[in-house]
Amino acid sequence: MSSAPHSAGPGPRVREIRAAHDADSLTVYQAYPAAIADAALAAGTFVPPFKRERMTWIKPSFRWMMYRCGWGRKPGQERVLAIRIRRDGFAWALANSCLSHPDGEVHASHEQWKRQLAESPVRVQWDPERDIRLQPLPHRAIQVGLTGEAVRRYVEDWILDLTDVTELAHEAHSLVRSGEAGAAEALLPAERPYPISAELAARIGASAG
Repeated sequence: MSSAPHSAGPGPRVREIRAAHDADSLTVYQAYPAAIADAALAAGTFVPPFKRERMTWIKPSFRWMMYRCGWGRKPGQERVLAIRIRRDGFAWALANSCLSHPDGEVHASHEQWKRQLAESPVRVQWDPERDIRLQPLPHRAIQVGLTGEAVRRYVEDWILDLTDVTELAHEAHSLVRSGEAGAAEALLPAERPYPISAELAARIGASAG
């Protein structure tokens, strides 16, 4: 991981949240086995066998989700869900987060990072974004890990609706395998820069505008 946020020129900034979003919400992705996905779709939020006591990672990047779940083909990640959540909930998550690894541009010392990590119910990671063939790109995609109070808020307050997008994942993958990368790209959700405050950007080590 790069230790310092910096500009990537005219293209996407190195650490920039990109998501499908509107005035009230943004979409994140998760992949689960059928039992968890079906229960969540029926209830409109996550219910057992989903386990609240486990860390749950939400990802605004569809392509990074495809990399993580192998286009919905990896065991235990066969069902891909698009979860539309409240923007104020996402802001709360970032405001109560800590980077998974210390960053000299964000933390004054390793000890300060460790204290923040212990106090924060949310983890933030910046991983290489992926292209349509799931190869790494120079800029990063954000992952947000929720534990404890953050999971409770996510399940009870932030989720507006859930959609099964497994077939979309499979269709895009089929096009990629057939050499039709452009057609596959056209199917994917449109993701654009997601605005956050300077305070939140500083906390999560996002690139300066």
